[in-house]
Amino acid sequence: MSAKDLAIISAEVLFEANREALRWEWIAGHAHPERRFDEEAVKSAQSAADLVGYLNYIHPYRVQIVGIRESAYFENSAPDDQERRIQRIVTLEPPVVVVADGQSPSDRLVAMCGRAGIPLFVTREPAGHVIDVLRSYLTQHFAERTTRHGVFMDILGLGVLLTGESGLGKSELGLELISRGHGLVADDAVDLYRVSRSAIEGRCPALLQNLLEVRGIGLLDIKAIFGETAVRRKMRLKLIVHLVRKETMEREFERLPYEPLFEEVLGVQVRKVVIAVDAGRNLAVLVEAAVRNTVLQLRGIDTYKEFIARHQRAMERGSLD
Repeated sequence: MSAKDLAIISAEVLFEANREALRWEWIAGHAHPERRFDEEAVKSAQSAADLVGYLNYIHPYRVQIVGIRESAYFENSAPDDQERRIQRIVTLEPPVVVVADGQSPSDRLVAMCGRAGIPLFVTREPAGHVIDVLRSYLTQHFAERTTRHGVFMDILGLGVLLTGESGLGKSELGLELISRGHGLVADDAVDLYRVSRSAIEGRCPALLQNLLEVRGIGLLDIKAIFGETAVRRKMRLKLIVHLVRKETMEREFERLPYEPLFEEVLGVQVRKVVIAVDAGRNLAVLVEAAVRNTVLQLRGIDTYKEFIARHQRAMERGSLD
């Protein structure tokens, strides 16, 4: 996991970013809003699951969630044991402690967080939901990322990035696909995040949300023109459709590639299709066909290999009729 943005992930940032989703209160540890995740813990984390979880004394340096069971663990013990169990939280060095499930933190826990400078948040939301929200947030925050030029779309449920040289009509193609019922994620600049070992997620920068630029017309608000169903907040990148000029296609690419093409994005291999732009070609139909073919390939159906096998059987029979 990348530690690229360690400088800005603090208790205060975490609290404000998730205030609306978790409706929590900050009741102790106000003196240290700058408290943050341990840098080495972030670097060694395999996923956000290593950074957020239910209270566990063998997992230091992560957000410790106190739900119904954890609260009972404290309350159903003698005063001395309760004090010792709460004090052990300090040794875990959590960036924050969250009391969820509508539980009320004990006076000892509040006092301990105040003395140790550990921010203590309280919410009525279910502990499992709190964990899911925070893991999702941290996955996005710490993910490796890059920005690519192109149009990112939801086509038949598949995240498709349209790329190519400037002037080939990527945005116009995107507009035609939207008019055919597909969805826009981002135009021009696409923020890509590696959210797991094998998954890339694409989002639109806030400044460009719902906008598509078409030469000669200008900026179009796709949501206002086509409705809410015409835009998407995010999609997993599954296919890159690269547009090239006809002469480039003839010079640099095979007409019938024997093996599927791939392009590496943030260390993940993403399927790729190259389509030549030429007068009279219906690019929207070609892109839809490429997406449908990719869906078949993802299901283990390879039309080209099936054709080669059919050809081989015909040769063995001595007939190509």
